[in-house]
Amino acid sequence: MLTLVPTPIGNLQDITLRALEVLKNADLILAEDTRTARFLLQHFQIEKRILSHHQHNEHNALKEVIRLLKEGNKIALVSDAGTPAISDPGFLIVRECIKEDIEVYCLPGPTAFVPALVMSGLPCDKFVFEGFLPQKKGRQSRFLFLKEEERTIVFYESPFRLVKLLEEVMEHFGAERKCSVSRELTKMFEETRRGTAEELFQHFSAHPPKGEIVVCVAGKE
Repeated sequence: MLTLVPTPIGNLQDITLRALEVLKNADLILAEDTRTARFLLQHFQIEKRILSHHQHNEHNALKEVIRLLKEGNKIALVSDAGTPAISDPGFLIVRECIKEDIEVYCLPGPTAFVPALVMSGLPCDKFVFEGFLPQKKGRQSRFLFLKEEERTIVFYESPFRLVKLLEEVMEHFGAERKCSVSRELTKMFEETRRGTAEELFQHFSAHPPKGEIVVCVAGKE
């Protein structure tokens, strides 16, 4: 069995009892970053074999992982933070396991966009999750596609590109479009700031942000 195990996005106390049980019982743990995974495991006094499994090697690693699963090994997959395969490696191995008739299970757990969306104050009964936009090719066309979207739109963004993203939101959706920016979720300096795209652009231009960013943008009225 392959089990996808969500890990805390900041506060280590957010890990679930089931996640700890799966990690303790796994024969092998696949990790986006082995150093991050070791820190987490050491915190909870778990000793396991860890293999690197990230976006640069997941294609080449698939054959070996499938072989290990077919031999009966229980493998857990973790990303640096949050739920694997959500803007992180995981989709390819899940698809391959399904093709090979290998059981796949995903535990419920931390995912950054859910608390950010709920705290945004924007409609969250229906929404569109865009994750990270392309940095260059396809970025402009994606904004043009989303221009008529009526549901709340959720983006992940780097703190170094947040101001650029807000500038693009103003350009394509209008300066008065309501938005929220959440950063450092579950950590000591967690912040959610709400306002128009222009207000948030002005604020973060003057106060460069730190930490992982989730941006929620109101849909077109």
